[in-house]
Amino acid sequence: MSTLIRLRDASVQIGADGRSLRRARPDLASALCQISLHLQAGERVALVGANGSGKSTLLRLLHGLLAPTLGERAAVPALRQAMLFQRPHMLRTTVQRSVALALWLRGTPWGQAQVQALAALRAAGLQELAGRSARTLSLGQQQQVALARAWALAPQLLLLDEPTASLDPHAKAEVESLMQRFADSRADATLVFASHNLGQVKRLAQRVIYLERGQLLADLPVAQFFDAAVLQAHCPAAHLFVKGELL
Repeated sequence: MSTLIRLRDASVQIGADGRSLRRARPDLASALCQISLHLQAGERVALVGANGSGKSTLLRLLHGLLAPTLGERAAVPALRQAMLFQRPHMLRTTVQRSVALALWLRGTPWGQAQVQALAALRAAGLQELAGRSARTLSLGQQQQVALARAWALAPQLLLLDEPTASLDPHAKAEVESLMQRFADSRADATLVFASHNLGQVKRLAQRVIYLERGQLLADLPVAQFFDAAVLQAHCPAAHLFVKGELL
């Protein structure tokens, strides 16, 4: 497998404006501290940890929305990537046009973008929503449309920040199904998602990264992460988290 992104001793400090600082300040704590990891093509990686552990910051660093204050982030040239947040932003237009706009902004002619948008919605099983106003959809439907919009861009890397947070069980299952279909769509499709739902992590991930207070404490294959004996020996804090004793 080829490496898509590499972090080496990457630390991130956040300023008052919400941006990563270019120079380290000893008076500020790091949101991420000396993170080193490689993302390989075709992986399915889950980020887990308590609130404030650094999952969202790590996703933004991987996506390039934040720059490391110290250390480095390196990605393959012209890496196609997309990121979804907990609450998707829907424009005041139809679902089809919302998806088409993402393609148009990337340089696809508008007529072709509309055709490709409908094809993406059809592939996601959402074609019946094409003419609906995007802002009138339920939160679960909006998240599915946001996934279809990202999928239409044919990203090599898809990053998701708590994609099923606040959704009912049916909507969670629908979003999970789309995540699985994206991961299965190409052998080199790479999925990285943050989640508090350990059942979801078991179902979708091949590799689990555990964060605590901005530090990467465990990076294990999913079977080893959920093997109590292995995890307790490797990372007692992660073991307590999985048991529900560290929130």
